[in-house]
This record gives sequence, structure tokens and C-alpha cells, in this order.
Amino acid sequence: MTQPATFRRVPGRQPTLLDLFCCQGGGGKGYEDAGFDVTGVDKDPQPRYPFRFVQADAIAFVREHGAEFDFIHASPPCQHDSECQRIQSNDHPDLIAPTRAALEATGRPWVMENVRGAVPKLRAPVMLCGQMFGLANYRHRFFETGGGFTLAQPDHPSHLVPQAKMGRPVPPGHYGQFVGNFSGVDLARRVLGVPWMNRDGIRECIPPAYTHHIGTAALSLLATDRLGVAA
Repeated sequence: MTQPATFRRVPGRQPTLLDLFCCQGGGGKGYEDAGFDVTGVDKDPQPRYPFRFVQADAIAFVREHGAEFDFIHASPPCQHDSECQRIQSNDHPDLIAPTRAALEATGRPWVMENVRGAVPKLRAPVMLCGQMFGLANYRHRFFETGGGFTLAQPDHPSHLVPQAKMGRPVPPGHYGQFVGNFSGVDLARRVLGVPWMNRDGIRECIPPAYTHHIGTAALSLLATDRLGVAA
């Protein structure tokens, strides 16, 4: 595992966010917009990641360094539970339970994200949809919380706009399905708010609007905790 410098939380400084399984940084961007100092970790090189990056095994890293951060986000690979991978009979590791155990061991507040297929393995997840944030897209993602952090389920607006068929160009009056070998990278960048990403990053990313929402709630919790300590 790549050994970074020690990360320490210093009173009065910008809150720190550990972004595990970070890929190209959709989730990290939302947390940065909310006010966090973001560090991403992924086992693969991520030259497009826009923040501090450590190439390492995410679970090993959080076990060693997780307690040094104010808040932790984890997005263990979703391929094990995605419909397209099941159809293709591809074999991928299921990292949800090991990731949860590592997060719980840190003693820090955290959130773990995954896709609809993983919902039976997530504990009371909150679902976020692009419609909740004014995005021209649906892209449901599910978030389990822990370490003293909770998240309220927002109202879910009705899906009134039709979606283009997977892999097809997006016709007027439709939303794109930006998964697989989809058409329209430039459109997806604009819709999801990820202008630095390529197709590989876009098809699995969390729109930054989602994690901005989560990050704002996390900062409220951290501020309350600090006030309680000060009192």
C-alpha cells in the first residue's frame, strides 16, 4: 500500500473528508463544494481525480488512517450488484460487509454508497435521485450511514420525463441513461456536473449534487459535535 504522510485533524482548520474507492471524483467534488478538504483513495491510478489522491487498497487504508479524518465516504465497487454485470455473468468481489466493518472500526461518522441491487445488504439506506436536485437525470443511488451520522430521506419527485434507451443518443425531451457504452459524453458531463470525467468515470459516478447534500448535513453534525466538546 502506498504510504502517505500522516493526516491529522487540526482544530480550526477545514474539515477533512476521506473518499474511499474514489474513482474519478464525482463524490469528492460534492464534498469539496460543501466545504471539505478531500483526500481520495483507490487501488487504481486516477489521473483525473481533482483532489489529493493516494493509490492504495481502500479497506486497508481506512483501517490504518480512517480515524485521522473528520468524515468518511465509501463507494465499494458496485459491479457485483449491478444488473448489467449479472447479465454478463461477470465475477466481482462483494466488498460491502468488509467496508462496513472497516468504517465502523474508525469511530468516525461515515456514509457508504451503492446501487439498487445492493439495497438488501445495506442498512436502512437513503435513496437520492437527480430529480431531488434539479438534474435532468434520474440515477438512483443508495446511502447507508453510520458512526453517529444520519440522513433524512428527501421527497422523491415523480419521474415524468422519459429516458432514452440504453446506448442510444438522447432525443429531445428525454433524459439520458449514462451507463455502459453510452452515447453523449459531453451531454453527460453537463447534466451530471462532472466536466473533467471521461466515459469510464461518468457511467459509475455519483453526481456531485448528491454528496454536496450529504456533506452539508455532515458539516452540521461536525459543528454540533465541536460545540458540544467546547461546552
